[in-house]
Amino acid sequence: MSPFHNVLANNLVANVTNFTIWFALTFWVFIETQSVFATGMIAGFFLVFTAGFGFWFGSIVDHNSKKLAMLASSTVSFFFYALSMGMVLFEPEGAFANPYGAYLWIFVLLMMLGVIAGNIRSIALPTLVTILIPEDERDKANGLVGMVSGIGFLTTSVISGFLVAWGGIYLTLIFALTMTVLAFVHLYFVRVDEKRVPLNPGELPQPKRVDIKGTILVIAAVPGLFALIFFATFNNFLGGIFMALLDAYGLSLVSVEVWGLTFGVLSVAFIISGLVISKTGLGKNPLRTLLAVNLITWLVCCVFTVQSSFALLVAGCFVWMFLGPFAEAAEHTTLQKVVPLERQGRVFGFAQSVEQAASPLTAFLIGPLTQFVVIPFMTDGAGANAIGAWFGTGPDRGMALVFTLAGMVGVLVTLLAFSSRQYRELSEFYTGQPEIDPAAVDGSGTA
Repeated sequence: MSPFHNVLANNLVANVTNFTIWFALTFWVFIETQSVFATGMIAGFFLVFTAGFGFWFGSIVDHNSKKLAMLASSTVSFFFYALSMGMVLFEPEGAFANPYGAYLWIFVLLMMLGVIAGNIRSIALPTLVTILIPEDERDKANGLVGMVSGIGFLTTSVISGFLVAWGGIYLTLIFALTMTVLAFVHLYFVRVDEKRVPLNPGELPQPKRVDIKGTILVIAAVPGLFALIFFATFNNFLGGIFMALLDAYGLSLVSVEVWGLTFGVLSVAFIISGLVISKTGLGKNPLRTLLAVNLITWLVCCVFTVQSSFALLVAGCFVWMFLGPFAEAAEHTTLQKVVPLERQGRVFGFAQSVEQAASPLTAFLIGPLTQFVVIPFMTDGAGANAIGAWFGTGPDRGMALVFTLAGMVGVLVTLLAFSSRQYRELSEFYTGQPEIDPAAVDGSGTA
């Protein structure tokens, strides 16, 4: 295999390992504590840490070999998983059963830090696409990256369920430690020519710092790039609704076994999507593809819960999962073209921090709003009286109404983005302008 495909396969193993820990930890903590509060806090930790560490991780990627950054990611994950295993082996009796006990939450913190360390890979991988793949082939490579991310995220829900059922968190940690070592060893022997550019005579090396100000200046130097990041952030803001309500809505229609199996089967959408992108690419203007994909997904969101139908729900989820890699690949392809390579890690990290911060905010807000406002509105309130005859009534229809309204808002915002000046400027920059010179950003001759 080529170095890129070796790295891609290695990232798949690492993603499956780290996401398995996240899912298994959530399942296991609920079994041990029977506390919804505890499982909700785990999800919150994950998203807050992802948003908070993005800037720093991006700096690590920019200032070091990408392969070295990935190896360090596996090393740090192994360290935290090993500490977690020690806590399992020396657990005081009943310590994990107390949802408010310090022992449990120190354990959760260590596990989550191991998972979050894997995010370095998600920032390093698109920068390696820039290095290893010719510009006219990057959209296809990004499709494969999105496919790998999706497969890793979804298949782990099945793997983690079996691990927890067969051997609890002990077996899960054995799996994580073993797979992390295998990923490290495999990547160690993969030869990656990163084509690092030597310094000019008399030029000082770039200081190894996070440099948020410089990163913002680089983004601001590209017309419309801030708008692209904030558009993705807005999509994640609405996407938090799915985080908060999709499982509850699905479980209102079918059993937990059927719902879990459904997600496992639907993961084939990511595979198909990645294969399609790897063959066809994203067109001459990936930004147009990004907005077109968003328009379709939000239109689907308007109608996939319009009636209480499991088949309609599955069809809508399939479309979302199929089009998701198109949107991610389009954003990455755009950034890889318009952002200097030596800044890409920090820009990807900045985008990850800003975009990921939106979902937990919505998730924390939409749950109480749906529970205490929308569900009563659609159960015996004005909404039930006005549209209940054809839309349906009850708690599940209250959740369905939230999805429909979110879809309408998403469609409106996407149409506004299509007609915006920022979209035209970034499209023109991508298709007709050379990559920006980092020295021009601050006039100092350094990035």
